[in-house]
Amino acid sequence: MPILRATDLTKVYRRGASEVRAVDGISLDVEAGEFMAIMGRSGSGKTTLLDLIGCLLRPTSGSLEIDGGSVIGASDGELATIRRERIGFVFQEFNLIPTLTAIENVMLPLRYGPRRPDGRGEARALLALVGLEQREGHRPTELSGGEQQRVAIARALVNEPAVILADEPTGELDSATSGRLLETLRALNRDRGVTTVIVTHDAGIAGRTDRVVRLSDGRIVADERHDAPGFRAALGGDPVSNGGPRVRARPGGLLERARGR
Repeated sequence: MPILRATDLTKVYRRGASEVRAVDGISLDVEAGEFMAIMGRSGSGKTTLLDLIGCLLRPTSGSLEIDGGSVIGASDGELATIRRERIGFVFQEFNLIPTLTAIENVMLPLRYGPRRPDGRGEARALLALVGLEQREGHRPTELSGGEQQRVAIARALVNEPAVILADEPTGELDSATSGRLLETLRALNRDRGVTTVIVTHDAGIAGRTDRVVRLSDGRIVADERHDAPGFRAALGGDPVSNGGPRVRARPGGLLERARGR
């Protein structure tokens, strides 16, 4: 069963008499253990889609399941619990609390869930996992951009989520640091089976994932595995018609079931 399953997911914004279909009937399966990218130009709907599957927005219509359970109709409190316990977020701007140290930032999500006696030990282990065991007492202003983003990754993992959603995680970083950060995410996927979905406009980042889903005008226009003949076209944005039937983005047949988490 997929970790994430969206079916005919739609998000419509109304402006007076007109409407904008930011996400227009997208169906998408993400299997456990996948390491994939969602691409598209500005305005294609990629960040709106990420916000929908991350339960930060409610869809106008369609269905969404996370780890086998529907989130449609969930209360605000139930959605907050899903975000806290089942989804790990990594944002472009890091979103670290400037007055907290690295280890305190990693532990922050634990304040809003069941108390765990091993919280500090788990946070310390996660900082070591991302190579920051010597920086746990430093505040964000004392860390480089790449180090701050690695703290954010450790924070995203502290509640053992079903999936990590990363929105332009390398957008504020130089190319060398971006490469190292992607290697960190890849190692977590490879060694711990962490399902990872990265939204990016950077073909160099997307090209190092196992699967690329490309959006245009709120629809999926390509869904290709790394070793598929159409991967380069999906990655490079070669002309892909979106006037035909919508793509059902289901990895079965394209991607063997990855390791469970």
